[in-house]
Amino acid sequence: MITTGDFRKGKKIEYKGDPCEIVDFQHVKMGRGGAVVRTKLKSLRSGNVLEDTFRSGEKFEAPSLEEKDMQYLYEQDDLHYFMDMESYEQIPLTSAQLDDTKKFIKENMIVKILYYKGAPMSVEPPMFVELAVAETEPAYKGDTASGGSKPATLETGAVVKVPFHIQVGDVLKIDTRTSAYIEKVK
Repeated sequence: MITTGDFRKGKKIEYKGDPCEIVDFQHVKMGRGGAVVRTKLKSLRSGNVLEDTFRSGEKFEAPSLEEKDMQYLYEQDDLHYFMDMESYEQIPLTSAQLDDTKKFIKENMIVKILYYKGAPMSVEPPMFVELAVAETEPAYKGDTASGGSKPATLETGAVVKVPFHIQVGDVLKIDTRTSAYIEKVK
């Protein structure tokens, strides 16, 4: 059992029969009465974010979730195909199930797929990925003095802010949690 005192960002609970991830929470002590916890929960099934308030000490079930390492194979129509690395079974997921993660995964990449009661729910890419720059503005002499940034479109279609010296073809290390540029890969 998970109580409101155990709430952390990223913690998963079962709420109204649906597996949910805590996106944000805040303990609030009212003038009179007990404390409450205001939360933002993201449904792992639908992707919807809902807000709710719970009494302090309220208990929730931990969802029966299972993670599997799978390899991303290809995209066809609106389906993305993944292969189980142990059984070689292939499963299709829709673009809606992939959500924002599809802009960080490319063919042959190993990802974690979250299963709830035997059904695939969501895809979690590696924390850091290395992607090539497909399109960006050219660098001009003297640009580096300002310390600013410019947008760059990566090979998967993701757009990230990069330093001025980055050029088309450079391979970059990207943090998938924040969509932030980390470094240029040698």
